[in-house]
Amino acid sequence: MKAQKQIRLGIATTLTFLAVQALAQGAAQHAIVTPEAKQQVPVAATNRVIVVSLEDRKLALVENGKVVKVYPVATGKPSTPSPVGTFTIERRVANPTYSHDGRVVLPGPNNPVGSRWMGLSIKGYGIHGTNVPSSIGKAASHGCIRMAKSDIEDLYSKVSVGDTVQLIGHRDEETAQLFGDGATPTPAVQPPAQTALAAAAPAPAVPAQQHSTANAAVMTMTRAGLAAAAGLAVAGSM
Repeated sequence: MKAQKQIRLGIATTLTFLAVQALAQGAAQHAIVTPEAKQQVPVAATNRVIVVSLEDRKLALVENGKVVKVYPVATGKPSTPSPVGTFTIERRVANPTYSHDGRVVLPGPNNPVGSRWMGLSIKGYGIHGTNVPSSIGKAASHGCIRMAKSDIEDLYSKVSVGDTVQLIGHRDEETAQLFGDGATPTPAVQPPAQTALAAAAPAPAVPAQQHSTANAAVMTMTRAGLAAAAGLAVAGSM
Protein backbone atom coordinates (compact mmCIF):
# COMPACT_ATOMS: atom_id res chain seq x y z
CA MET A 1 0.00 0.00 0.00
CA LYS A 2 2.77 2.41 0.88
CA ALA A 3 4.45 1.75 -2.47
CA GLN A 4 1.19 2.37 -4.33
CA LYS A 5 0.70 5.70 -2.53
CA GLN A 6 4.22 6.79 -3.50
CA ILE A 7 3.56 5.84 -7.13
CA ARG A 8 0.29 7.81 -7.13
CA LEU A 9 2.04 10.78 -5.54
CA GLY A 10 4.77 10.65 -8.16
CA ILE A 11 2.25 10.55 -10.97
CA ALA A 12 0.32 13.49 -9.51
CA THR A 13 3.54 15.50 -9.15
CA THR A 14 4.50 14.77 -12.76
CA LEU A 15 1.08 15.77 -14.07
CA THR A 16 1.20 19.00 -12.09
CA PHE A 17 4.63 19.81 -13.49
CA LEU A 18 3.48 19.13 -17.06
CA ALA A 19 0.38 21.30 -16.60
CA VAL A 20 2.45 24.21 -15.30
CA GLN A 21 4.91 23.80 -18.16
CA ALA A 22 2.07 23.78 -20.73
CA LEU A 23 0.61 26.96 -19.26
CA ALA A 24 4.00 28.67 -19.40
CA GLN A 25 4.48 27.70 -23.04
CA GLY A 26 0.99 28.91 -23.91
CA ALA A 27 1.62 32.25 -22.22
CA ALA A 28 4.88 32.65 -24.11
CA GLN A 29 3.18 31.95 -27.43
CA HIS A 30 0.39 34.39 -26.59
CA ALA A 31 2.97 37.06 -25.75
CA ILE A 32 4.49 36.67 -29.20
CA VAL A 33 1.25 37.39 -31.03
CA THR A 34 -0.07 40.06 -28.68
CA PRO A 35 -0.27 43.41 -30.56
CA GLU A 36 1.54 45.18 -27.73
CA ALA A 37 4.52 42.88 -28.20
CA LYS A 38 4.76 43.53 -31.93
CA GLN A 39 7.28 46.05 -33.14
CA GLN A 40 5.61 49.38 -33.82
CA VAL A 41 6.62 50.82 -37.20
CA PRO A 42 6.67 54.65 -37.03
CA VAL A 43 4.66 56.47 -39.70
CA ALA A 44 6.63 59.20 -41.44
CA ALA A 45 5.03 62.65 -41.20
CA THR A 46 3.99 64.26 -44.49
CA ASN A 47 5.76 67.51 -45.29
CA ARG A 48 3.05 69.34 -47.22
CA VAL A 49 3.42 72.77 -48.86
CA ILE A 50 1.04 74.72 -51.10
CA VAL A 51 2.97 76.94 -53.53
CA VAL A 52 1.17 79.67 -55.47
CA SER A 53 2.90 81.51 -58.32
CA LEU A 54 1.08 84.81 -58.66
CA GLU A 55 2.72 85.43 -62.05
CA ASP A 56 1.80 82.01 -63.44
CA ARG A 57 -1.68 82.02 -61.85
CA LYS A 58 -1.05 78.47 -60.71
CA LEU A 59 -1.07 76.54 -57.44
CA ALA A 60 1.02 73.43 -56.77
CA LEU A 61 0.44 70.94 -53.97
CA VAL A 62 3.81 69.53 -52.92
CA GLU A 63 4.26 66.59 -50.55
CA ASN A 64 7.69 65.45 -49.35
CA GLY A 65 9.35 67.38 -52.16
CA LYS A 66 7.18 65.92 -54.94
CA VAL A 67 4.46 67.72 -56.89
CA VAL A 68 1.12 66.00 -56.29
CA LYS A 69 -0.99 68.24 -58.51
CA VAL A 70 -1.01 71.66 -60.19
CA TYR A 71 -4.19 73.77 -60.40
CA PRO A 72 -5.03 76.99 -62.28
CA VAL A 73 -6.12 79.84 -60.02
CA ALA A 74 -7.21 83.47 -60.02
CA THR A 75 -5.09 85.94 -58.06
CA GLY A 76 -5.53 89.50 -56.84
CA LYS A 77 -6.29 92.24 -59.36
CA PRO A 78 -4.13 95.42 -59.52
CA SER A 79 -6.34 97.37 -57.11
CA THR A 80 -6.46 94.52 -54.56
CA PRO A 81 -3.25 92.46 -55.05
CA SER A 82 -2.55 89.17 -53.33
CA PRO A 83 -0.08 89.28 -50.44
CA VAL A 84 3.38 87.74 -50.80
CA GLY A 85 5.03 85.57 -48.18
CA THR A 86 4.82 82.31 -46.26
CA PHE A 87 1.67 81.60 -44.28
CA THR A 88 -0.30 78.64 -42.92
CA ILE A 89 -3.84 77.34 -43.23
CA GLU A 90 -5.66 78.38 -40.06
CA ARG A 91 -9.21 77.17 -40.75
CA ARG A 92 -11.16 75.01 -43.15
CA VAL A 93 -14.87 75.55 -43.82
CA ALA A 94 -17.04 73.37 -46.05
CA ASN A 95 -20.11 75.01 -47.61
CA PRO A 96 -19.62 78.42 -45.96
CA THR A 97 -22.26 81.14 -45.79
CA TYR A 98 -21.21 84.53 -47.15
CA SER A 99 -22.41 87.56 -45.20
CA HIS A 100 -21.59 91.25 -45.67
CA ASP A 101 -23.48 94.52 -45.14
CA GLY A 102 -26.71 92.71 -44.45
CA ARG A 103 -26.41 90.53 -47.54
CA VAL A 104 -26.36 86.82 -46.78
CA VAL A 105 -25.63 84.19 -49.41
CA LEU A 106 -26.26 80.61 -48.36
CA PRO A 107 -24.15 77.70 -49.68
CA GLY A 108 -24.82 77.16 -53.37
CA PRO A 109 -23.79 78.21 -56.88
CA ASN A 110 -24.24 81.93 -56.15
CA ASN A 111 -21.94 81.99 -53.12
CA PRO A 112 -19.00 84.37 -53.83
CA VAL A 113 -16.52 82.07 -52.05
CA GLY A 114 -17.83 78.83 -53.50
CA SER A 115 -18.15 75.55 -51.67
CA ARG A 116 -14.89 75.59 -49.69
CA TRP A 117 -12.89 78.14 -47.68
CA MET A 118 -9.36 77.75 -46.36
CA GLY A 119 -8.44 80.81 -44.31
CA LEU A 120 -4.77 81.81 -44.09
CA SER A 121 -2.75 83.12 -41.18
CA ILE A 122 -2.76 86.56 -42.79
CA LYS A 123 -6.04 88.13 -41.77
CA GLY A 124 -8.68 88.52 -44.45
CA TYR A 125 -7.18 86.18 -47.04
CA GLY A 126 -7.79 82.61 -48.03
CA ILE A 127 -8.00 80.00 -50.75
CA HIS A 128 -11.58 79.42 -51.84
CA GLY A 129 -14.02 78.66 -54.62
CA THR A 130 -15.88 81.21 -56.72
CA ASN A 131 -19.20 81.92 -58.39
CA VAL A 132 -17.31 83.41 -61.36
CA PRO A 133 -15.43 80.44 -62.85
CA SER A 134 -14.42 82.53 -65.89
CA SER A 135 -12.06 84.49 -63.62
CA ILE A 136 -9.76 81.47 -63.13
CA GLY A 137 -6.38 82.06 -64.73
CA LYS A 138 -6.68 85.83 -64.37
CA ALA A 139 -5.73 88.58 -61.90
CA ALA A 140 -9.32 89.14 -60.87
CA SER A 141 -9.83 88.48 -57.15
CA HIS A 142 -9.88 90.76 -54.13
CA GLY A 143 -6.52 89.35 -53.05
CA CYS A 144 -7.52 85.79 -52.23
CA ILE A 145 -6.70 82.75 -54.31
CA ARG A 146 -9.74 81.55 -56.26
CA MET A 147 -10.16 78.06 -57.64
CA ALA A 148 -12.71 76.22 -59.77
CA LYS A 149 -15.29 74.19 -57.83
CA SER A 150 -13.87 70.75 -58.61
CA ASP A 151 -10.32 71.94 -57.92
CA ILE A 152 -11.03 73.63 -54.58
CA GLU A 153 -12.92 70.58 -53.35
CA ASP A 154 -10.09 68.30 -54.46
CA LEU A 155 -7.43 70.45 -52.78
CA TYR A 156 -9.57 70.82 -49.63
CA SER A 157 -9.65 67.05 -49.24
CA LYS A 158 -5.86 66.82 -49.42
CA VAL A 159 -4.74 69.53 -46.97
CA SER A 160 -5.01 70.21 -43.25
CA VAL A 161 -4.94 73.09 -40.79
CA GLY A 162 -1.30 74.00 -40.17
CA ASP A 163 -0.09 73.25 -43.72
CA THR A 164 2.32 75.82 -45.18
CA VAL A 165 1.21 78.15 -47.99
CA GLN A 166 3.77 80.10 -50.02
CA LEU A 167 2.56 82.99 -52.17
CA ILE A 168 5.37 83.90 -54.58
CA GLY A 169 5.16 87.18 -56.48
CA HIS A 170 7.94 86.78 -59.05
CA ARG A 171 9.02 83.74 -61.00
CA ASP A 172 12.12 82.14 -59.46
CA GLU A 173 13.96 78.81 -59.64
CA GLU A 174 11.38 77.12 -57.45
CA THR A 175 8.38 78.20 -59.51
CA ALA A 176 10.23 77.41 -62.74
CA GLN A 177 10.75 73.84 -61.54
CA LEU A 178 7.18 73.50 -60.33
CA PHE A 179 5.34 75.14 -63.20
CA GLY A 180 7.77 74.86 -66.13
CA ASP A 181 9.62 77.38 -68.28
CA GLY A 182 6.86 78.31 -70.68
CA ALA A 183 6.11 81.73 -72.11
CA THR A 184 6.94 84.71 -69.92
CA PRO A 185 3.95 85.22 -67.63
CA THR A 186 2.23 88.51 -67.01
CA PRO A 187 3.87 90.18 -64.00
CA ALA A 188 1.75 90.11 -60.89
CA VAL A 189 0.98 93.37 -59.13
CA GLN A 190 2.18 93.30 -55.54
CA PRO A 191 1.49 95.52 -52.53
CA PRO A 192 4.62 97.68 -51.98
CA ALA A 193 4.62 97.06 -48.22
CA GLN A 194 4.87 93.29 -48.61
CA THR A 195 7.44 92.67 -51.33
CA ALA A 196 10.28 92.42 -48.79
CA LEU A 197 8.65 89.90 -46.48
CA ALA A 198 10.92 87.12 -45.28
CA ALA A 199 9.85 83.73 -46.60
CA ALA A 200 9.20 82.23 -43.18
CA ALA A 201 7.78 85.27 -41.43
CA PRO A 202 4.04 85.87 -41.09
CA ALA A 203 2.99 88.95 -43.03
CA PRO A 204 1.41 91.97 -41.34
CA ALA A 205 -2.24 92.78 -41.93
CA VAL A 206 -2.89 94.48 -45.28
CA PRO A 207 -3.78 98.19 -44.95
CA ALA A 208 -7.48 98.87 -44.92
CA GLN A 209 -7.39 100.71 -48.25
CA GLN A 210 -6.20 97.56 -49.97
CA HIS A 211 -9.27 95.63 -48.94
CA SER A 212 -12.37 95.70 -51.08
CA THR A 213 -15.73 95.47 -49.44
CA ALA A 214 -15.55 91.73 -49.94
CA ASN A 215 -12.33 91.59 -47.90
CA ALA A 216 -14.31 92.62 -44.84
CA ALA A 217 -16.86 89.85 -45.28
CA VAL A 218 -17.71 87.48 -42.49
CA MET A 219 -17.54 83.78 -43.24
CA THR A 220 -20.14 81.82 -41.28
CA MET A 221 -19.36 78.13 -40.71
CA THR A 222 -22.35 75.88 -41.12
CA ARG A 223 -23.10 72.46 -39.68
CA ALA A 224 -25.99 70.07 -40.29
CA GLY A 225 -28.41 72.16 -42.32
CA LEU A 226 -26.96 75.63 -41.61
CA ALA A 227 -28.65 76.81 -38.40
CA ALA A 228 -28.51 80.49 -39.18
CA ALA A 229 -29.03 81.68 -35.64
CA ALA A 230 -26.38 79.37 -34.20
CA GLY A 231 -23.71 79.46 -36.93
CA LEU A 232 -20.05 79.92 -35.98
CA ALA A 233 -18.56 83.00 -37.67
CA VAL A 234 -14.95 83.75 -38.55
CA ALA A 235 -13.40 86.78 -40.23
CA GLY A 236 -12.55 86.31 -43.89
CA SER A 237 -12.61 87.73 -47.39
CA MET A 238 -12.95 86.79 -51.04
